[in-house]
Amino acid sequence: MDAEMENAEAQSGTGWYGGADAVLGLAGASLSVCYHEAFGPHDELLLLEADDEVLSDLLQGRVTVRGCPDEEAVLCTPSATYAMKFVGTSNSVFMIPPGEPTAPSLRPDGANMEGNVASATDDVASIVKVASGSIELVRTAPRLDKLRKLLNERPYVLDEDLDSDLQHKGLYTWQDLCELVQASDGEMSEGLSSLSAIEIDGFWRTVDVNSANTILDMILHNSVLHDWPLNSVPKNDVLSVMESDGFTHKIVTHCLNRFGTKVEQEAKSCWSLDERRVCLQFARRALGGGKMKLENFMDKWERSIPSGMCKDLQMLEGEVLCEKIGAETWVHAFSVTDLPLSPADRFAALFRERQKWEWKDLQPYIRYNSQQLWSVF
Repeated sequence: MDAEMENAEAQSGTGWYGGADAVLGLAGASLSVCYHEAFGPHDELLLLEADDEVLSDLLQGRVTVRGCPDEEAVLCTPSATYAMKFVGTSNSVFMIPPGEPTAPSLRPDGANMEGNVASATDDVASIVKVASGSIELVRTAPRLDKLRKLLNERPYVLDEDLDSDLQHKGLYTWQDLCELVQASDGEMSEGLSSLSAIEIDGFWRTVDVNSANTILDMILHNSVLHDWPLNSVPKNDVLSVMESDGFTHKIVTHCLNRFGTKVEQEAKSCWSLDERRVCLQFARRALGGGKMKLENFMDKWERSIPSGMCKDLQMLEGEVLCEKIGAETWVHAFSVTDLPLSPADRFAALFRERQKWEWKDLQPYIRYNSQQLWSVF
């Protein structure tokens, strides 16, 4: 665009004949307008409407446009995602470049304006394009369903054997995810955290369910063996013991963070295993075989959880569904974390599961991440 204008200037022997400064300085007076010699469709130039918050990020170069060729593009700031919607206008919107309002220009018929409509001392704004509309930014939820799909391609497995030809197939770096997933950097980080993802050798991955179960079992086994309280598992001791059993420091630390919280006790770093998170993991395992009678499930769950922890059905909100079949109550796994994030897709999945819902059953599945779920309405 700039090169085209420079070529036009060189051919005419003049500079830009009037610009945005002339319009911005207009205070109630009239202003002559004309076509710039570089006037044309200029499809590469689009108007973008932005509020002050987005404008600040735009001016400081902190925005990116993300999306694959088959996706609608979104604009991402460091912390938010915006849908880009073209809005047409019936009015003529003139695009005027920066310039000095000093020299004559051309009328639409190509005639010189000097000594005709405007003199060389008049302000004349030169138009390079007539825009038919502008792009409007609408805050939208990040498209994190794709992030989950990508990470599920190849979860981390204990003692995985990486074939040299397939070593990096199905693995994604941070830069890869930024290019493929339509989400801001901040939302991407939150999404990775919510999926319990971990960066391993430069690639972001989830940990395979069976591998996570194995590590949790070993942590609990060593807690009994070494008489560590579950609310005060010593950091250095548990890592040393687990590493001696062949588990890597990074994966053990990841699982400790996944099932507990780091605390400081008597100037010593410890992990306190979270009762709900641990019991929920054992509930998922108990239901791994499919639908069960409620009393059988509760008995199996009770026998599997660590001594000193107490189960509660309220822990399973958004994780299991109960249904009456005759005189008996049956339960099966139905996790909110497996549902789509977009409202339309989520409700479609919910009503494929059940044609009718009671509010108490439905609420956990639409309350989850509600700000993100409803933000597009």
